[in-house]
Amino acid sequence: MSDILRELLRVSEKAANIARACRQQEALFQLLIEEKKEGEKNKKFAVDFKTLADVLVQEVIKQNMENKFPGLEKTIFGEESNEFTNELGEKITLRLCPTEKETVELLSKVLNGNTLASEALAKVVHQDVAFTDPTLDSLEVTIPHDILGIWVDPIDSTYQYIKGSADVKPNHGIFPSGLQCVTILIGVYDIQTGVPLMGVINQPFVSQDLSTLRGTNIYSLPPLISKRNGSEPQGQLTGNTRSEEESSHVFSAVISTSEKETIKAALSRVCGDRIFRAAGAGYKSLCVVQGLVDVYIFSEDTTFKWDSCAAHAILRAMGGGMVDLKECLARNPERGLDLPQLVYHVENVGASGVDRWANKGGLIAYRSSKQLETFLSLLIQNLPPADTHR
Repeated sequence: MSDILRELLRVSEKAANIARACRQQEALFQLLIEEKKEGEKNKKFAVDFKTLADVLVQEVIKQNMENKFPGLEKTIFGEESNEFTNELGEKITLRLCPTEKETVELLSKVLNGNTLASEALAKVVHQDVAFTDPTLDSLEVTIPHDILGIWVDPIDSTYQYIKGSADVKPNHGIFPSGLQCVTILIGVYDIQTGVPLMGVINQPFVSQDLSTLRGTNIYSLPPLISKRNGSEPQGQLTGNTRSEEESSHVFSAVISTSEKETIKAALSRVCGDRIFRAAGAGYKSLCVVQGLVDVYIFSEDTTFKWDSCAAHAILRAMGGGMVDLKECLARNPERGLDLPQLVYHVENVGASGVDRWANKGGLIAYRSSKQLETFLSLLIQNLPPADTHR
């Protein structure tokens, strides 16, 4: 297996251990529960515990990758800032220190001297993770490290993580909410072209012991990444895509609970009752990867590069992808224009803050290009003209 892919998988599981520890260990779980009850930042701390868990996960991923592959530090980007200011006005930069003791001291500054919680967090942060995956051991990925950029979403669906529901029942295999919707997303892209190359999606709570909330499952797709340079997909998965005869059947889609009414109305005519609602952009994309639905569609501009890069890379290796919804609706397929794939290296012109990296036109994640063309044709037929030329 490629050294970089092995390390990505290892650090994702290390990050998942941190996410799980914050729910398993009493000293940490109480801080999470405090936040859940109060619904706002605890004034005692330099940073609310939810954000601290996010940032710790992100920093562990970043610093482990930087240590293993010097030079990557300039091209690893995440959702969270690691700089905080406490009540005394002191600036604290959260990082993974060389020793567990030093990390305890740093965390104590953030957690207002809560030694028990600081020690529990530092222990799991410095705990090593051994990772093996027979499916991937034979996979060769020879992509030059100097063209790689990495997007990290440390804990996607943070609300579900804080809420912590572990007893939600799935609908046709899809969880509408709950800890199963929580994901850790690591997406690798080409910094020159913006094309996604590799993706890791870790579900810390995918398979659980309800008494400990411990995740137990690691799932790998067959190795479909190009052995040459990762830039060309190997074609569609024959075992999970629909046949010519089946293509006339109703589509299935996963959407956000906040989706626009016009989109939902059009989808109901295209998909019938095979529309599923779920939390978490990463989880909804994963539903497409796993073949639970044909598409994930979202019309708003509130997903970001760190939300989509990992799943996009995996879908691309399967013969699918992730496209800009707005551009798709305005596109004339008769002109033979390429589908407008999302790219990951260019900021949105004129935007500031996190909006620089928003997927401004919305998105559609899909498993098959042929299916997507058919789906788009049906969707456009059922949308009001104003929505197809936004």
